[in-house]
Amino acid sequence: MAERVLMKGNEAIAEAAIRAGCRHYFGYPITPQTEIAAYMAKKMPKIGGVFLQAESEIASINMVYGAAAAGMRVMTSSSSPGISLKSEGLSYIAGSDVPAFVVNVQRGGPGLGGIQPSQSDYFQATKGGGHGDYRMIVLAPASVQEMASLTVKGFNLADKYLMTSMILADGTIGQMMEPITFEDTAVETYDKPWALTGTKLQRKHNIVNSLYLKADELERKNFERYERYKIVEENEVLYEAYMMEDAELCVVAFGIASRVAKNAVAQARREGVKAGLIRPITLWPFPSKVLRQAAEQVKSFVCVELNMGQMIEDVRLAIECTRPVSLCSRTGGMIPSPDQVLASIREARKGVN
Repeated sequence: MAERVLMKGNEAIAEAAIRAGCRHYFGYPITPQTEIAAYMAKKMPKIGGVFLQAESEIASINMVYGAAAAGMRVMTSSSSPGISLKSEGLSYIAGSDVPAFVVNVQRGGPGLGGIQPSQSDYFQATKGGGHGDYRMIVLAPASVQEMASLTVKGFNLADKYLMTSMILADGTIGQMMEPITFEDTAVETYDKPWALTGTKLQRKHNIVNSLYLKADELERKNFERYERYKIVEENEVLYEAYMMEDAELCVVAFGIASRVAKNAVAQARREGVKAGLIRPITLWPFPSKVLRQAAEQVKSFVCVELNMGQMIEDVRLAIECTRPVSLCSRTGGMIPSPDQVLASIREARKGVN
């Protein structure tokens, strides 16, 4: 039996990143993700890695860009306002088609907001993150175990598709402790002939660049990039379905909200309500086909979110507005209780009877 270790979510990300081959971390402290940086500061020097607390979030993401261009497995982590500062660098990384790994342990916003948990950065993560036409692979863990396994998955996917992978977690999962193992964190390796490693007079120079002054050349690069994104959408969607076999009402939730929602679904079942849950694990690519199929079966949907309603827009798009979709949400750092979600389920069921 694999050894189980009691770890905080943020520490699980850091340890999993090291096991995934990450030897370069550049970041800046901000609550509620600072434990990631603290763990890396302690561990990286012991394994021949690099930890550097940059002078700012802007500096740290550009250090990530440089290490990624050299073919290194590299990461940074931050929380909501810090990710906003990194957004220009995220766009440069995407425009240069190099792999990188970023963690956002969300806090309430907008602005400085508060340090309590939130899911209010959904739009920012899933619609790009910075300027221009691009996507990031966005992974939403719902447990400390998934904080670890999806970190390794994120590094693998970044290398496979030459993209940025982002863990979009929240302060609750970042700070909570659960027993986990690292046995399901298989590390994949990929050749990187494009990397800036020095030619040793054996090949022509590689160039990593996001500047294309000729409009037709930039258009071609964008088209090529989106062809790659189509492959990601076809092959890398992850989700969990809970009690959906005979469901007549579907709850959609991710991250910590999905754990609350699962309890509410179980209680609804005890009351005779045929509720089920679909939990997107990849927020991009979004499980649109799965929801579209669910819409052929259920009468209504309830989205549970820690924001004013963001994922609900993707749910409505996925089902092409063929079923009513209602929102159960708390914001500002508040988390809905199972009773609140259950009340929303009852209300949604009443609306279609």
